[in-house]
Amino acid sequence: MGADMIRVLLCKTTMECHDRGVRYLATKLRDAGLEVIFMNFLEPREIIDTAIEEDVDVIGVSSSVEGHLPVAREVTRRLAELEKENVLVVFGGVIPERDIALLRETGVREVFGPGSSAAAIIEFIRANARVRSFKLESEP
Repeated sequence: MGADMIRVLLCKTTMECHDRGVRYLATKLRDAGLEVIFMNFLEPREIIDTAIEEDVDVIGVSSSVEGHLPVAREVTRRLAELEKENVLVVFGGVIPERDIALLRETGVREVFGPGSSAAAIIEFIRANARVRSFKLESEP
C-alpha cells in the first residue's frame, strides 16, 4: 500500500523568540499525518540548507518580530536559484497587514496570522504542496 507524505519544515528565524504558535502547529500537522521537521533560530541560508537536506515540500516560517521581508526574499530567491520553486513557502505569526502583499510578491504563497486555524493551514498545505508517493519495499 502506498502512502502520501508531505514533508514540512517549520522554523523560526534568529531573532524570533515566540514559539507557542509554531509548536502547536507542528503538533497539529503531525496529528494530521504530515511529516514535520522543526528547527529553531535559523538564518535564511540555514533554512534553505535544511529544506534541501530534508527534501521538504513545504517551508513554514514563524515571525512575530519584523525581519520577515528580508527572510522571505532570501529564502525564495535561493529556492529559485536552486530550481526548487516547487517548494511551497508560507509564513505565519504577527505580520503587519501592510507586509502581506510584499511577502506574496517575493513568492510566499500564503500568510497565516493570529487566529488562523490549524485546520485551514493543513487544508492549504494539502491543496498546494507537491505530494510524493512512497511504496513499501514489500510491494510489487
